[in-house]
Parts: sequence; structure tokens; C-alpha cells
Amino acid sequence: MVTTRTRSLVTGSSRGIGAAIAHTLAARGDAVAVHAGRNVEAAREVLAALPGEGHVLVTGDLADPAAVAALVADAVAGLGGVDVLVNNAAAHDPLVIEESTYEQWQASWQRILSVNVVGTANVSWQVVRHLLDRPEGPDGGRVVTVGSRGAYRGEPQAMAYGASKAAVHSLTQSLALALGGHGIAVSAVAPGFVATDMATSLLAGPVGDGIRAQSPFGRVGEPPEVAAAVAFLTGPDALWCSGAVLDVNGASYLR
Repeated sequence: MVTTRTRSLVTGSSRGIGAAIAHTLAARGDAVAVHAGRNVEAAREVLAALPGEGHVLVTGDLADPAAVAALVADAVAGLGGVDVLVNNAAAHDPLVIEESTYEQWQASWQRILSVNVVGTANVSWQVVRHLLDRPEGPDGGRVVTVGSRGAYRGEPQAMAYGASKAAVHSLTQSLALALGGHGIAVSAVAPGFVATDMATSLLAGPVGDGIRAQSPFGRVGEPPEVAAAVAFLTGPDALWCSGAVLDVNGASYLR
């Protein structure tokens, strides 16, 4: 990489794991593009709290191909280029097949796949094209996607989500094969249950102890633990991890 400061776009970084990733990358010296689909005010708060300078905010719905092109263009313009893409944005829609109508089933699958799979693929295409076309060349580029252990163990109460994560794991490996010759490394992490704000009520409820007991450590993961794995995979020493999907689940699911 010609630049001395890594420039990173983190999708879905207005809260939870994405916010932790943005903070971790900024703390190591990256210039970070914080992205929000809808929760722009929360993203502004994340942006304001990042260490260092030169960070920017970009917005756009990943289900909209034109919005994806615009948000990547904004990140490139705001940072002066993008070296690292972290695909973290995802939709989650709990739905039990026995209790859903056919219309609910179709709507859920359409929404989840349009964001988690097609949206992730579109952001990846936009950033990869930028890497391939930039004057300094693509060498040193990194793409890391946040997947899920649900891709492997199954998600009976969120089938579309589990299937979408299996798809992005496959996308990761296909991109790794396609882009290795250009010096671009592509990998993913597959977290287990993580203590985000969306999970607070579930962990505090009657199923909380059972969820924590899934890991021999007796707890769930924390966002900074996932962020640390992403930071490694986006760094200069992770080239030979290209194509890998790294489990970050506290041994709660082994494969």
C-alpha cells in the first residue's frame, strides 16, 4: 500500500459489533468511514467518539444498489480512498416457520437476503472495483465479512438469517480465490452470541442462562472480542488467512 494510513469502511457501524470494529480500527490509526443505513444519529455518536482524526460518516440502504454505489463513493471521497472493507451490516428477522403466514415468510426472506447477501455482494463489488482501478493498485486490500456460527449450526427461529450467513461465507471464499492474484485478501469471522444492545432483553430473560451455558466459559462474547479478530484479519500479517472463516464463539459451537 502506498498510503501510510489505512482507510477503512465499516458497514453497519452505528452500534454493536460494527461500532466496536470502527473504534478498534480507529484506535490502531485507521481513518474510518462509519456507515449507517437508518440510525444516522447513533452513527454520528460513534463517529464523534472515535480516536484520531479524519473519520467520516456515510449513509445508505444496502438493499438499494444505487445507495450502495453512492455510499462507497462517499467513503472513497471522504477518506481519499478505501483500503479495507468490513462487511458488518446485516438484517435479522426472527420468524418461526410453524407460526408464519406465507406472505410473512416471503417478505422476511426477501428483506434478509436483499441486505445480508445481495447488499454485501454489492458493497464488495464497489470496493473491489475501487481497489483494482486506483492508481496505486489493489495490492494490500482487505475485505472481511462478519458472518455467524448460525451458518453452520442452523437457525430454526431465523432461517433466512442463517442461510444468508452461509451465503456470505461462500462469497468470502469465492472472492478470496478470485482476488488473491491481485494481492487482495478476503476472509470472514463467524461469531456466536454477542452481548449487543439488541440482545440485552434476551440475555436478561429466562433463556439467558441457557445461552451463556452454550460456551464452556459460561458467558457470551463481547463486541470488542469480535472487533479484535476483525482487526487482525484486516492487518498486514493476515494475508495467508485469505479464504478463512474464523470462528469467534468461545467454543460454543465446534466444527
